[in-house]
Amino acid sequence: MRLHRLEVTAFGPFAGTERIDFDALATGGLFLLHGPTGAGKTSILDAVCFALYGSVPGARQGNPLRSDHAAVAVRTEVVLDLTVGGRRLEITRRPAYMRPKRTGSGLTQEKAGTLLREWKAGPGPGWSPVSANHQEIGAEITRLLGMSREQFCQVVLLPQGDFAKFLRGDAGERAAVLGRLFDTSRFSEVEKWLAGRRRASEAQARAAVDEVLHTIHRLHQAAGTADAAPTADSFASWPELVEDCLVGAAVRRADARERLTHARIALAEAETQHRRAARGLERAQSLADRQTRHARAQEHARGLESATEELAGLAERLERAREAASVAPLLELARSARHEYEQAAARESAARRALDDRGLAVSGAGELAEAENRIRQELVRLEGAAADEQAYARGRAERERVQADVDDAQARRDEASGWLEDWPDRQAEAARRLEDARAAGHRTTQLADQLGTVRGQRDAAREAGRLDAELADATERRRAARDRAADARAQWLDVRERRLNGMAAELAEHLEDGMPCEVCGSTEHPRPASPAPDRVTSDDEAAAENAFRELELAHEAAGDTLRRLAERSAAAKAASGGASAAELEHLAERLAQEHATAQEQAASAVAARQHMEWLEAEHAKRLAVQREAGELVAARTARIEDLDRERRRLAAVLEQARGADPSISARTARLGAVADRYAAAAETARTTAEARDRAEQARARSLAAAHDSGFDAPADVSAALLDDGARRDLQRRLDDHRAALGAARAALADPELAAAAAEARVDAGAAQSELESATARLRTATASATAARTRCDEVDAISAKLAVQARQVAPLLERHATARRLADLASGGSDNALRMRLESYVLAARLEQVAAAASIRLERMSGGRYTLVHSDERASGTKRSGLGLQVVDAWTGTTRDTATLSGGESFFASLALALGLADVVAHESGGIRLDTLFIDEGFGSLDPHTLDNVLDVLDTLRERDRTVGIVSHVPELRQRIPTQLSVTRGRRGSTARVTVPTG
Repeated sequence: MRLHRLEVTAFGPFAGTERIDFDALATGGLFLLHGPTGAGKTSILDAVCFALYGSVPGARQGNPLRSDHAAVAVRTEVVLDLTVGGRRLEITRRPAYMRPKRTGSGLTQEKAGTLLREWKAGPGPGWSPVSANHQEIGAEITRLLGMSREQFCQVVLLPQGDFAKFLRGDAGERAAVLGRLFDTSRFSEVEKWLAGRRRASEAQARAAVDEVLHTIHRLHQAAGTADAAPTADSFASWPELVEDCLVGAAVRRADARERLTHARIALAEAETQHRRAARGLERAQSLADRQTRHARAQEHARGLESATEELAGLAERLERAREAASVAPLLELARSARHEYEQAAARESAARRALDDRGLAVSGAGELAEAENRIRQELVRLEGAAADEQAYARGRAERERVQADVDDAQARRDEASGWLEDWPDRQAEAARRLEDARAAGHRTTQLADQLGTVRGQRDAAREAGRLDAELADATERRRAARDRAADARAQWLDVRERRLNGMAAELAEHLEDGMPCEVCGSTEHPRPASPAPDRVTSDDEAAAENAFRELELAHEAAGDTLRRLAERSAAAKAASGGASAAELEHLAERLAQEHATAQEQAASAVAARQHMEWLEAEHAKRLAVQREAGELVAARTARIEDLDRERRRLAAVLEQARGADPSISARTARLGAVADRYAAAAETARTTAEARDRAEQARARSLAAAHDSGFDAPADVSAALLDDGARRDLQRRLDDHRAALGAARAALADPELAAAAAEARVDAGAAQSELESATARLRTATASATAARTRCDEVDAISAKLAVQARQVAPLLERHATARRLADLASGGSDNALRMRLESYVLAARLEQVAAAASIRLERMSGGRYTLVHSDERASGTKRSGLGLQVVDAWTGTTRDTATLSGGESFFASLALALGLADVVAHESGGIRLDTLFIDEGFGSLDPHTLDNVLDVLDTLRERDRTVGIVSHVPELRQRIPTQLSVTRGRRGSTARVTVPTG
């Protein structure tokens, strides 16, 4: 990587644009970057880092990148031209920052921007855009450089303070630095992975052993043993635990089988005794049952025979009821026929009462039917008159409908005519409203522009008032700072003068007998000056000068603040137009009111235009309504005249046809009702004659049947009748008595029951007690056998499961042992002799490479005295080993800790370490060549001889076509290094200048 050109604008302390030509600085190979404190030397290095990575080194992140001295219109920007990976690139970056708004007050954010261009050679050479995406550019630059921002800041921008701490630090501090540079996170992840595998394998193995222990507990419960189940702590190792558990399982299986054999023998004996007792109970119960049945049969037979005479009377009563039942239907038929005749006669009488006088005089059904026929003929003649009556009603309804149409059309025509009379006035008013709304729209736009301008002037006037107050305060602060700086300068000059006055005494302190005086060269010193009581030392002078410089800087800062406030105040007053904030506020309020009024009027333009369009459409519609309504009135008036003539003709015809009735329909309804009454009376007369004949015939048949069945009169039949329920109950009593008597006689004749009755009475209770006792013994034996069988099955099943689990535990235990050994080894555990973690081991290898590369330069810088070696000795206490760093002193032949080096020795040792680390990191990054390096401070601690050695080493870097920039305050380096980049500090910002020797 080689830098060609750097441009910074409004960046850090640089207010304008500063261009740094690194190609010109590279002509000398070694150049000096110098300037006073705070001028911006480090900001140049920050700009390089910002251009490449979009951020500054870690220690300075968070500081604002924009220059406080820059004008508002100037954008902060960094442009870096470099060659990396064989490509010439130009990177432009603009950070995000807050700036004042261009209009109004307050701040707004200026967005960040990034641009990457590449130089294209050949015909038509020039810069060609590559990307403007921040992420894409960052990924491309990181890929080409092959290192992260942290690595770049450690390798290219060599910070000596960090490497001095690295040199004296412990293993943890070195591991943090090396871990950031060499990215050993993958080895740390390996450690974590191995630790995770160890925990996982231990969890798996412990879970498997827990399952074995759980199964053993279940085996003890199933076997019913009283001894305690084993635990994992009961054995020296888990394999021994599993082996003893399998042996115990075999013993418990044998014990369970022995118990099962004893239970089966007891069950067979209990079953034999139970069968014997059951057979005895069955014999006793059978004999007792036969004896009981015989006794009950004797007693039942005696009771049935005593009720035989009573049941004979019931049988006779049942037979008399059966004969009466055969005659009863004819009697019922006669009564029903008589009832029907009486009802028919009543209906006939009612129908005759509904007739008129003419109908009451008629006697027979035929005459009534003839009268009905005459009325029906009259109804037929009235059907024609009914059609005329309906036509008359339709004509009247149609006339009313047509008249309603005429009235409606006349009303619409009158309403349209009235509206059309006002049309000219309506049209003129709508046109005026539309024109006013359009004029208000134009006025709204003008007032909005005026209002925006006045509000901007008002805000500027307010800002000017506020800045005037700040300006007065800043003027007072600058005056006070100036007075303090003047007092400090007078005090410093006074201290300096007093020191010069006592310089002879200060020189006399260093005089030694025999040594030449630095002033006169004499080796004799007869009267050396004595220090005064109020002696001033160089430290006093330096303190006074520093105090003056600080106050002078504060005075300059106060002046810069006053200048910025004055510029902002002048700009605000110019923007306000010279008017006061109160005047502008009053004007803004008035314009706002006028704008609101005009805007409200302008908003009605759409409504006014729509109203005009509606009026025009309504005018056309009203004309059409007026025309159509006139035509409809004329047509409907002619139709009304035709309807009136037809109605007068029909009225004459209907008046003759309806007679005394109010209408044809009323006459038709009245005559229809009369005809229906005559028809009903004729029908009831026929029905009554037929019912009378049927009643006489039924009475004759019922009397003949009663005499034939032996009954004197129909009343005797009714007395002998029984209902169906009574007959069924009586018949059931007779049948049950006969069946029960037969069953009792048959039971007494059974030889088996007779033989049982001849034997002595048997006691079935004793046999029942014996069976219950045998049943209880059988139940107990069965439960014992079942429990033994279940226990044996459970013990066998659990033992088989235990054997499977035991086979599965062994490989898990072996895997856990392997995982534990690997995890302990990677994490520096007890099996690791040096207690060195895997990541520390990798970092130790990198540190060994760095120490070897650094020793080449350290040996030359120290005149062949010092070299660096890596040490992996085990650290004391609980600390890890592997990242020790020691220095070998060739003059004494001893090896000691790097913390014992002096200040100057620590500087060139840390410089050598930084250069060696740069070489190793570059090699690890794919061999990226680093053609431009920066070394930041530390040269002031070197003596002239050592400084020569260090510069010689740096010259070797130049010989390899590298450009090395030294950032230092040491005055001697300005004479030793002619190629320089000078940074000068001023009140309006810093500037940079490149100085290259000529000739």
